[in-house]
Amino acid sequence: MSTIATVESLWRYPVKSMRGEELAEAFLGFSGVYGDRLFAFHSSAAPKGFPYLTAREERAMLRYRPRFRNPDKAARPVNLAEAESLGPGLTPVYADPRDLLVDVETPAGETFAIDDPALAGMLRADIRGTPDLTLVRSERAMTDCRPVSLISVQSARQLGEEIGSSVDPRRFRANMYLDFGGEAGFPEDGLVGRSLRLGAKVVVRVLERDPRCVMITLDPDTGESRPEVLKRVAQGHDGMAGVYGAVLVEGMVRKGDPVQVVD
Repeated sequence: MSTIATVESLWRYPVKSMRGEELAEAFLGFSGVYGDRLFAFHSSAAPKGFPYLTAREERAMLRYRPRFRNPDKAARPVNLAEAESLGPGLTPVYADPRDLLVDVETPAGETFAIDDPALAGMLRADIRGTPDLTLVRSERAMTDCRPVSLISVQSARQLGEEIGSSVDPRRFRANMYLDFGGEAGFPEDGLVGRSLRLGAKVVVRVLERDPRCVMITLDPDTGESRPEVLKRVAQGHDGMAGVYGAVLVEGMVRKGDPVQVVD
């Protein structure tokens, strides 16, 4: 198997629609990246099929920075080494929910526990209609569609060239950014239906291209909107940018790991 790309960076988003955190390594489990999107806020104004508050309704969410209170226990399953030593295929045990609590730093620099009502109150205050917000916690990542999202840095670079201004890859809120070297943009599109080995062990099946929404118009640091980003994706790329995948073999992935096509 030849290497087609490398892992340029790894990301997770402890609270849905809040700022992400870059990781040097991440555990990819069947339900997604360990610690990804464990928390979210349900909104009484949101549709039942997608009940979450996101930066589409409250751009300032992107400026809230969540951090795990016990980062060592949030790095990987607590018994990963022991599970792997017993044989292939054993599913490791996730940490106790109390060990995966999150504190959130607000744009003003204040810090609140994720379950502090004052935090929900701050989020709610600037939303039209002031809907009721309810914190929810899940044992698996509350992703929009599939457990893992990937996009190439080449795709972000090409989009920037197409609209005449650089595009920050973080707009796409992917779990993994891949570097295909000298390839043109959107090389990941050709991987749909293929399986990738990431590093020494992890295997991800690429299931489908990623349909995009207004989220990619929002600057990841300021929340400022650039509608031309989504317009270009819609007009030039069928509204798609990046791909979704499902994890077939669990394990650790690290920045710089090789990416190989398995089949």
